[in-house]
Amino acid sequence: MENGVDRESGSMIFSEEELSEVSGLKKGGDFIEVTCGCTSHRYGDAVGKLRVFSNGDLEITCECTPGCNEDKLTPAAFEKHSGRETARKWKNNVWVIVNGEKVSLSKTSLLKYYNQASKNANGTHRSHNGRVCHRDEFVCCSRCNKERRFRLRTKEECRIYHDALADVNWKCSDLPYDRITCDDDEERASRRVYRGCILSPTCKGCTSCVCFGCEICRFTDCSCQTCIDFTRNAKS
Repeated sequence: MENGVDRESGSMIFSEEELSEVSGLKKGGDFIEVTCGCTSHRYGDAVGKLRVFSNGDLEITCECTPGCNEDKLTPAAFEKHSGRETARKWKNNVWVIVNGEKVSLSKTSLLKYYNQASKNANGTHRSHNGRVCHRDEFVCCSRCNKERRFRLRTKEECRIYHDALADVNWKCSDLPYDRITCDDDEERASRRVYRGCILSPTCKGCTSCVCFGCEICRFTDCSCQTCIDFTRNAKS
């Protein structure tokens, strides 16, 4: 698609008008990416790249300084990282550039699928705002013993993690969506603490991000007949 993302269901579509004049627009397989930022009166503008995924998830890679390695941040975490004084209002404080002007996310069409997902989530595991939420998890490579991150936002991603966790011979090159080998560096410990919890960026496991079984992470064709092993990983 030329100017948007089309989900398998065909319902995730941004029109040309909705994306017109939005700076930094790029298209991926299940997301669009645009330039975003958050302004602190003390520190100025923190700029990043916002990805809007086909399931409504939002993820920001920070580019506030050349040496900043913060990525996969929630908008709330990015708002806090930027030093914004009036935090906890990310929909108004995080902006994108439209026609050369800073425009709050709340005034764009980029949140409509996020809001829709918040209203329509029908899994048994929901966060405080109604969204089905699973934090990122890690699996250790059987060859190099390095831990690799698994993003769990969709049923497909949960299945990939489920199967990797069950495979005692799983290795880095088995990751289907990242081209990683055993020669690639492991994530720094300071980065691994960010697991995608919507309540706290460095949460070690809470009822909002640790799931014990829902329609997204349970698989009836698996002999284990249980959810992904979040119980064990919640302790990590």
